[in-house]
Amino acid sequence: MISGPQFPLPVNEPEVHFGQGTKAAAALSEALEQRDVVEIPTVIGGKRYFSNDVVEVRAPHDTQRLLARIHRPTQAQIAEAIASSAAVAKDWASLTHASRATILHRAAEIVATRSRIRINAATMLGQSKTIDQAEPDSACELIDFLRFNAYNAQRVYAEQPMSVPTAVNRADWRPLEGFIYAVSPFNFTAIGANLTTAPAIMGNTVLWKPSEKSALANYVFFEALEEAGLPPGVINFVPGDAELTTRVAMSSPDLAGIHFTGSSSVFQSLWKGVASKVDSFRTIPRLVGETGGKDFVLAHASANASEVAIALIRGAFEYQGQKCSAASRAYVPRSLWTAVSQELRDRLATLKVGDVADPTTFMGAVISQASHQKLSRALEAAKDDPAVQVVAGGKTWSEPGYFVEPTVLQVSDPKHALMKEELFGPVLSVFVYEDNAWQETLELIDATSPYALTGSIFSTDRFALHEAERVLINAAGNLYLNDKPTGAMIGQQPFGGGRASGTNDKAGSYLNLLRWASPRVVKETYLPPRDWQFGA
Repeated sequence: MISGPQFPLPVNEPEVHFGQGTKAAAALSEALEQRDVVEIPTVIGGKRYFSNDVVEVRAPHDTQRLLARIHRPTQAQIAEAIASSAAVAKDWASLTHASRATILHRAAEIVATRSRIRINAATMLGQSKTIDQAEPDSACELIDFLRFNAYNAQRVYAEQPMSVPTAVNRADWRPLEGFIYAVSPFNFTAIGANLTTAPAIMGNTVLWKPSEKSALANYVFFEALEEAGLPPGVINFVPGDAELTTRVAMSSPDLAGIHFTGSSSVFQSLWKGVASKVDSFRTIPRLVGETGGKDFVLAHASANASEVAIALIRGAFEYQGQKCSAASRAYVPRSLWTAVSQELRDRLATLKVGDVADPTTFMGAVISQASHQKLSRALEAAKDDPAVQVVAGGKTWSEPGYFVEPTVLQVSDPKHALMKEELFGPVLSVFVYEDNAWQETLELIDATSPYALTGSIFSTDRFALHEAERVLINAAGNLYLNDKPTGAMIGQQPFGGGRASGTNDKAGSYLNLLRWASPRVVKETYLPPRDWQFGA
């Protein structure tokens, strides 16, 4: 049960306007021009470690620009971080919910005010996001995660069993027995905040391995947590080599859970690794993962062509398609395709790809050379494929950064690899179906991809919309009707999917927090019986 102050339901953090001539735009411009190279340490128990094992962080859209140097930890230091978590675990768990929640609220206020420009600039530079993509992520969603996690933890603690006249019953919502290994991705700064603070608000300690690509912005957030009063060792910031850090974490008997966002293949390997040695852990670890997607947009013949085209552009190409929720396959009826495809060509021709500091830029660079090479190979193969027609885009270039043009490909085979496999870039594959094949198309969407993260359906025909919802019941964890399949809001659309897309534990909701608690139910009888016979 909870005691102390009751926190009210939060409201979503409003976006700051960075329009030309505003003070916010001037401050952001100054931050983006800052050329100091940040030394990012490993932080264990509040102590900073700098090493000779250094990884450079460069801007994906300007690879000549050095932003930071990550000082990766040794194997011994990762083990030290785990020990540091154990040392503080009992004290952290013994704090009231209000005490832990206050730290998250303080951190939210810090990010919302004096750290807002800095974390936005770090996200823009390190992850090649425009301000239109950075502000909703590294400021608004991050702040929402902190405030809503604090509120939703309160909801969990308030859930109590029924008592009766002869006995009182209660649930003790304990943290898990051990540490949580949090592995965060490059594409959303806010996800690192959630993967760490969701377990922490429930009293757990956390070993945080951020992506090297987002380490700069993640470190800004970690500093905000420290300033907010997070005790040393509760969350240890360990920007280590992925294989080494994972191996050390999984070799500890105190591994109690893994909170992961990233590729499906990596999450499945973590699952197999835990399963292969499950008897070596003190408790069976909880695994929570949000992974890949091959997210669909389905248009019915009753849909508006312009609305469909805009949803495809925004859903597929915002942040270079590097969202697990991004639209990457679309199904458009033949009666709409001429209008939709023409609008796609016309509008994509006007979208600017380049420096994210330029407020007129729509798309920055993809995150890495490896991603750029993978996408370049896929587009070259598509150009030579008789089953594929390039509707728009298709170009890539590598100076001054890793750029890929927003690309629309029409495929004649609905089972083509381009309709099944995740590319994680600005590539949209479209299958044009016959108007009278609505039912067959629904079944096709459900059966084509192994993923089930997000999807959207455009239709003004209510019967068709209802049928699509029914047939596609398991095809997406987040389904959007007459909207693009991206942009879930904390508190409004709890996020996550099933099948190969993860465990669907709904980040930003109480459902996720339940995974980081181990309830103990206590019954206290007022008058124990003094006779062994029933009814005596």
